[in-house]
Amino acid sequence: MKKVIVALVAGLLSMGLVVTALQARPTKRFDKRTQMCRLIADGQLDWDSEPWGAGGRKFREVCKSCHHRNNDKGAHFLYAASFVSSAWNRIFAERRVKCARDGSWNVLSEEELAKVNDYLYRNGDWTYNPNSADSCG
Repeated sequence: MKKVIVALVAGLLSMGLVVTALQARPTKRFDKRTQMCRLIADGQLDWDSEPWGAGGRKFREVCKSCHHRNNDKGAHFLYAASFVSSAWNRIFAERRVKCARDGSWNVLSEEELAKVNDYLYRNGDWTYNPNSADSCG
């Protein structure tokens, strides 16, 4: 009986480690537009931190000017966890969303768009890691 309990506890602990690993924040992102790997592990990717904070700031300044709650432009409310990382990557790679097609993204340089993509990719849904200092409110 004792062996069964030990095996059960070990199994549950290993499952917890797997779930944590799946939810860990990504450290790099393949950019389909440039066909290059972007390293996004250094520094926090939040609103204002450097060097990646530029993505969070541009997301707030440009994207959230339309994509906020109760906007009158018909834009969906967006925040970093609106999509999983791979979906954010696809949005920026394919640029088929209305605001990319209508020229709203033209106020951002390609590097600024890449940093916004980095920010959203790293902070997208399912990237929360309870064991990371980045994730501690």
